[in-house]
Amino acid sequence: MRYLILSDIHANWHALHAVLEDASGAYDHAVCCGDLVGYCADPNRVVDWVRENVHSIVRGNHDKACAGLDDLEWFNPIARLSSEWTAQNLTPANLSYLRDIPKGPLSVNGYSILHGSPADEDEYLIAAHEVAEVGQLLETNISFFGHTHIQGGFLLVRQGILRIPKTPPHHTSQTLEFENDVRYLINPGSVGQPRDGDPRAAYILYDSSERMLTYRRVPYDVEGAKSRIRHEKLPDVLANRLSAGT
Repeated sequence: MRYLILSDIHANWHALHAVLEDASGAYDHAVCCGDLVGYCADPNRVVDWVRENVHSIVRGNHDKACAGLDDLEWFNPIARLSSEWTAQNLTPANLSYLRDIPKGPLSVNGYSILHGSPADEDEYLIAAHEVAEVGQLLETNISFFGHTHIQGGFLLVRQGILRIPKTPPHHTSQTLEFENDVRYLINPGSVGQPRDGDPRAAYILYDSSERMLTYRRVPYDVEGAKSRIRHEKLPDVLANRLSAGT
C-alpha cells in the first residue's frame, strides 16, 4: 500500500495544493499527523479536503485549541490570536470534525501516527535524548510524528539514537529503506509552515510493501499564502516566516 503522509498543514491551502499536485497518482491513501489549522488563512479549504480525502488522522495541539478542547493560555500571543480567528471562521461542520479527531498514537496497517511524543501529544521531540526517554513507548517499529515542523526523524538502534537529516535544499527528495531490528520515528516535516530553514512544503510518500519511503520537498505559491494572511489581517509575522521557513 502506498501512503501520502502529511503533517502540520496549518491552514495553508497553497502549500497543500502544491503537495497534492506533486504527489498525484503516487499514493492510495492519505494520512495526517495533525495540526490542520492555525497560523494561515484557509482553514475551511484545508479541513474540507481532509474530511473528504484523509484515511487516518490524529489531532494536533492547534486542532484542539481551535475546537475549544484546550486552553489558549499556553499559546504565545500570535498563536493565540490566530487560533481565535480560526475558531471564529471555521464552519460548524469543520469545527465539529476537529473536535472528533482522535488523540494519537493511532495504529494504521502496521505503523503508527502521532502528533508529538507517544507519552504526550503536545511534547516536542527535537533532540536524541528526548527520543531516548520515550522510545520504549512506541508501539510499532515505524511511527510517523509531527509537531516540530522539522523534516527527518530518528533511528532507534542498539547503539543509541541516530538523527535522520532533512532533504538537502538542492534536492527535491531523498529515500529511506527500512531495515530489520531498527525502530523508526519519522517526521514528514510541515506542509504549511516549515521550520527547518527550507520554505518548501514537506511531506512523505511511504510504500509499505516495498518497505521504503521518500521524503519530498516542493515549492509552492508562498506569496499567495502570505497575501491570504494579510487579507485576513492576521499578524504579519505569520506571513513573513513562510518565506524563511522558520
